Amino acid sequence: MTKVIPASELIINPDGSIYHLNLKPEFLASTVITVGDPERVAKITKYFDHIEVKVAKREFVTHTGTYKGKRLTVMSTGMGTDNIEIFMTELDALVNIDLQTRQVKPNHTSLEIIRVGTSGSMRDTIPVGSLLASEYGIGLDTLMHYYTAEYGVHETIFAEAVQKDLGLSFMPYCFKGSDILLERLAIGEVIKGNTVTCPGFFGPQGREVKLKPAIPDIIERLSKVNIEGLQLTNFEMETAGYYAMGSMLGHKMLSLNAIVANRITQEFVEDAGEVMERLILHTLERV
Repeated sequence: MTKVIPASELIINPDGSIYHLNLKPEFLASTVITVGDPERVAKITKYFDHIEVKVAKREFVTHTGTYKGKRLTVMSTGMGTDNIEIFMTELDALVNIDLQTRQVKPNHTSLEIIRVGTSGSMRDTIPVGSLLASEYGIGLDTLMHYYTAEYGVHETIFAEAVQKDLGLSFMPYCFKGSDILLERLAIGEVIKGNTVTCPGFFGPQGREVKLKPAIPDIIERLSKVNIEGLQLTNFEMETAGYYAMGSMLGHKMLSLNAIVANRITQEFVEDAGEVMERLILHTLERV
């Protein structure tokens, strides 16, 4: 008999929508563009031909509609891999769990999920204003210590190298994004890179305001990691969580990054909105 997921483990709202996202399965397109900032959702869907669904709950804002005839969903997640864990679990449940019977569906549905976000560069060869697609995501948070996951050889080597370089007491995690989406979207001005996901914006990224970071030179150390020609290129707060959850749940995932800061040259882009607009238009045209 198929296992029934208890109400305490997967919470469904009285109207039949899933708890945090406040969505029903029919609200969701098979291709999902995600952003961190709720206000950025409308900055993407202003280009849509038509918007059929608008839902908002907490930091999760959802618009579903069509762009040049293709049905797309745009959703905000807020910041950090803790939010991504909630987001990806409930997003998967919308397509792969029958919310009425609480049973896993016999046929798996794989979504295409593309993150469109901001990021900082840790290489002087990747200037502010660049657009970057993440081939690998390396997580410096401990999210994957609460799951059982299988890692490839390159992913394990990458994670071990980062642990050794930073002297961490725990093993970081590393997952690869979708090769299919990378081939489709990492074209034109978009370069390929490998992204470090940090569990915070200030101390975990080596920034000192009032509190002193434990690893003040973390960006400089990470920029020197080189594993069989693979180098770390940029840092942010979600990509590795996306790649880990996407891999385990069976979805195609790619992170696209607007490079707005460079920690090596200590620059910040003059017009971050213009860089993000270029990335949005690139994504819509090629998704």
